Amino acid sequence: MKIHSTAIIHPKAEIGKNVEIGPLSVIDKNVRIGDGNIIKNNVTITGNTTLAGNNVIFPNAIVGSEPQDLKYYGEQTKLIIGSNNVIRECVTINTGTEVGGGETLIGNNNLFMSCSHIAHDCIIEDNVLIANGVLLGGHIKIERYAKLMGLAGIHPFVTIGQHSYVGGLTRIVQDVPPYMIVEGNPAKVRKVNTIGLERAGFSQDSINAIKEAFKQLFRTKTLNRNQILSELESQEHLRPEVKVLIDFFRNVDKGKLGRYRESLRSALTNNS
Repeated sequence: MKIHSTAIIHPKAEIGKNVEIGPLSVIDKNVRIGDGNIIKNNVTITGNTTLAGNNVIFPNAIVGSEPQDLKYYGEQTKLIIGSNNVIRECVTINTGTEVGGGETLIGNNNLFMSCSHIAHDCIIEDNVLIANGVLLGGHIKIERYAKLMGLAGIHPFVTIGQHSYVGGLTRIVQDVPPYMIVEGNPAKVRKVNTIGLERAGFSQDSINAIKEAFKQLFRTKTLNRNQILSELESQEHLRPEVKVLIDFFRNVDKGKLGRYRESLRSALTNNS
């Protein structure tokens, strides 16, 4: 373990094996840091924050700070971070709120580039890339392998589907379907994220099936999406990737203003 003499570590903080903590970093009382984490200089880790193993946190990041939410009154909420994440300079990540379920959750193998912000009660799955200056509102879910490019702004309660790509400077106010490229203001689904799917190892048959579903959902004159989804669902050999798309849109329709997670508000409030 390498801890610089100027680092400020609360005596009740839990520090694992082979951890590096750089100059002037602050580790607060209720922080638990697993094995192999590298915390560079001038990092603040506070709140009820748990890091698993082998994360790297760069200078001036603030991890586990209080939610920026007018409904937060000091409740003991949490931030839980998995393994092998890279958190670059000046990233801010907030803990959850009681109304939102009490936890901000971050999975494994994610990259948070400089000056991005992860608000309260967000869920970030695995292998997600969040580029410089991306701003996430509260209660957002980012599914695995999604990529959000620089300065994108994401409305609270939005879901970003797996293997999707959000272009830079895009304003997102509705759920982003899996496998798609979305960009612009207002944001629009432009096409299938073919290159991303190829890099992720999708077969050509799977990509072709996603493209055909895209044509039916976004390039048809039929305006009844439920009818299109039913037709896709009735395919004799329904590919699992298309089933993911169908289920995603069914969930979106349960929500408000194109955001599935809005439908969870009342359940979260009742449980708080």
